[in-house]
Amino acid sequence: MDTQAQHSERDRSSDPDAGPEGRSRFSRTGRHIASVLSSRRVLLGTAASVVALLLFSAYVIQPFLIPSGSMEPTLQVGDRVLVNKLAYRFGSEPRRGDVVVFDGTGSFVREDLDADPVTGLLRGAAASVGLAEPADTDFVKRVIGVGGDHVVCCDARGRIEVNDTAVSEPYLYPGDTASRAPFDVVVPDGALWMMGDHRSRSSDSRDRLGSPGGGMVPVERVTGRVDWLGWPPARMGPSQGTDAFRGVGTPGGAHG
Repeated sequence: MDTQAQHSERDRSSDPDAGPEGRSRFSRTGRHIASVLSSRRVLLGTAASVVALLLFSAYVIQPFLIPSGSMEPTLQVGDRVLVNKLAYRFGSEPRRGDVVVFDGTGSFVREDLDADPVTGLLRGAAASVGLAEPADTDFVKRVIGVGGDHVVCCDARGRIEVNDTAVSEPYLYPGDTASRAPFDVVVPDGALWMMGDHRSRSSDSRDRLGSPGGGMVPVERVTGRVDWLGWPPARMGPSQGTDAFRGVGTPGGAHG
């Protein structure tokens, strides 16, 4: 009798085949692991994209939803503009005629010490990508006066004067005057005098003349310059500048 053959046959039978059911369990487990790994990769990729978008909005370009008609006709309610946050980062400062977004805390609104920081953080994150209205402390206005400027309203023809030069403002809302409320201010160094284009509907520096700071906005509070209109599609493109202040001289009298 061939005992070696018998042992070999017995050895082969001692390692049973997993069979279709075993292979099926193994296949299902493998697919489950692959699905979990794929889901994790998708989540990590999504998280990385969100972080990159937030960082881009924080330091380079930030979408900004226009919540009111104070800048009509230049900007409409519901417009989404793209704010260039690098415009004033490398020595440049806001110029007369620039449309800018700024934080009005301490100038246009008082600081709210009781604000919920968690709610503010969540709202700020949504607003930073243009998915929610900006915080109540964020404003978009046009720079009318910079540090040292003497701004007066109004001359005999109803125009604002900056450093004794009358300014014709083609961007004003049709039918609006330069201002129904007279004012005569000198802008401190490092500050800005801000006004909306829809003067009869804009709450701006004029309304805060009696407040601490006199309606002046510190340059350091400027978030950036409105350089592009990103929505609606029919009006997409770079924002239109203005040469309304081209003939305005410096406070000392020299013309630029």
